[in-house]
Amino acid sequence: MKDLQAILAIARQVGWGASEILKSYYHGTAKNPELDVQYKENEPVTLADIAVSRYILEQLQSALGHEDFAYISEETYESELTEKSAKLVWIIDPLDGTRDFIQKTGDYAIHIALVQDNRPILAVVAVPEAEKLYFATLGGGTFVETPNGINPIQLTSGKPIADLTIVASRSHRNPPLDYLLAKFPAQNHKSVGSVGCKIATILEKQADVYIALSGKSCPKDWDIAAPELILTEAGGQFTHFDGSLLQYNTGDINQWGGLLASNGEHHQILCETAANLLAHFPD
Repeated sequence: MKDLQAILAIARQVGWGASEILKSYYHGTAKNPELDVQYKENEPVTLADIAVSRYILEQLQSALGHEDFAYISEETYESELTEKSAKLVWIIDPLDGTRDFIQKTGDYAIHIALVQDNRPILAVVAVPEAEKLYFATLGGGTFVETPNGINPIQLTSGKPIADLTIVASRSHRNPPLDYLLAKFPAQNHKSVGSVGCKIATILEKQADVYIALSGKSCPKDWDIAAPELILTEAGGQFTHFDGSLLQYNTGDINQWGGLLASNGEHHQILCETAANLLAHFPD
């Protein structure tokens, strides 16, 4: 196997290439820009999702092969026979925020994560409309790459809880989450699509906390794996409400329960507050 930095260089290059493909569909400059929106389990899928999934898989598999790696992409996972015991697994979301992509909000991203022993060790999150690519390796810190260069990201805060800003989903809402957000001690709210874009707002210090609850829809491995690592390597935290770490490639692609991401400050108190509030949700 190549060393992690060499693999990261490949993943970054693939992330930029995928960004260009998505932008061509988003701005109508692709050879065939029609999105042909279909629905799978009430979630939209477009030709852009499929084209970028194919591109990422072809590029990674061409460079890295199948001997050391397995591959899980949102658009193809049902047809893949990925062994849970595979030591190194790529978990890919070719277009996170498809609804926002269709609605032209700009809040869409590409997630590429490499998972070992159920935890991410390498991550790329590309935000095409911002022309930014965030990347991280376990123990190596988080960086943001733009056409002008590469800079490290390190989170700091110093705000009291009441002054924190919560970034929440535009479309994946449910009554328990609305109840929780209404009762939470931090009442500054920001609506952003795509988990990758939400975590980017925390990295860019435009928000401080992200909360997700499973309901009719549930975050999947590919929604969370790459954003988690770019946040935690910058000094943030991303856990279940009980403080336990998220696990990936377990045989269940769903991330059940309550999840909370933060800039790292007040994280335990925020998790405890969320759990206590949710315990009083009137069923």
